[in-house]
Formats: sequence, C-alpha cells, structure tokens
Amino acid sequence: MRADKFLKLSRLVKRRTVAQEMIEVGAVHVDGRPIKPSSEVRMGDLVEVAYPGRILRVLVLCDDEAALKRGTVAYELKEERRDVRKEGAC
Repeated sequence: MRADKFLKLSRLVKRRTVAQEMIEVGAVHVDGRPIKPSSEVRMGDLVEVAYPGRILRVLVLCDDEAALKRGTVAYELKEERRDVRKEGAC
C-alpha cells in the first residue's frame, strides 16, 4: 500500500494530503530510510513519523486497504518519545 494512504487509513495522520506533505519534508521514514508518498509500506515494516514535539515508531501489522477501512488494527506502537529539538527551548 502507498505510504501516504497507509498513514491516512491507519489514522496516524488525518488527511492524505497532510501525509504527503510530511513525507516530502522528510518527517516519515520506513525501516530507517526516507521515502516518497508513493513508496510501498508492507506488513512488518517499521515506520517512524516525526510530529512537532514527538516521534512515533510503529510496526505495520496490516497493509490491506479493505481490512483497514473495516477497522482492523493497522500497527503496533513500538516507541513514542518527545523530540526536544522541535519544541521551543526555554
């Protein structure tokens, strides 16, 4: 499944256009590598998403579009950490 579509269907990102923008600026990596919005995400991949102020690392459990639309669990959270570089320093 396309990376941008996976992010949307798994509810890691609310809109596909936002997912595309995040990928294009380098905020999303798959297995440690930067990707394109059209890159394939497969079951077993480790996806890292950098939001403002935090970073999520998830393991892809399902890459089937129909199953995700039915509400199947898409990923397992592996790590969540604060990204102090993105936050304002006081």
